[in-house]
Amino acid sequence: MEKIEKTDAEWRATLSPEQYQVLRQAGTERAFTGPLNDNKAPGEYHCAACGTLLFDSAQKYDSGSGWPSFTAPAEDGAVDEHVDRAHGMVRTEVRCAACEGHLGHVFPDGPGETGLRYCMNSAALAFEPRED
Repeated sequence: MEKIEKTDAEWRATLSPEQYQVLRQAGTERAFTGPLNDNKAPGEYHCAACGTLLFDSAQKYDSGSGWPSFTAPAEDGAVDEHVDRAHGMVRTEVRCAACEGHLGHVFPDGPGETGLRYCMNSAALAFEPRED
């Protein structure tokens, strides 16, 4: 995947303050506040920073966590995973593979074949509806 690189000033100019805080500073929006948490429409979830396809509604489910949750990325290589040792915890951070924007974390407590829960911030995602 081709890497997208911008200066900090360029990211600040293209993202809202909330998007910048989440995507570029590894922030987390408060649970149950993101507009995409309750979204049940068919469609695709893209990186809000660079537009890369990340997740599909077919893999979205209600985890009860307060953040949009998915069982798998839309395509292999769409996201990168990194060890996150912040806040006295060890977690797996999920970033956009193209722009390295922070999306959320992945946990081994999801349903289905993968057993994974990709717990994402709404602010990091841009939803594109699809007519099914």
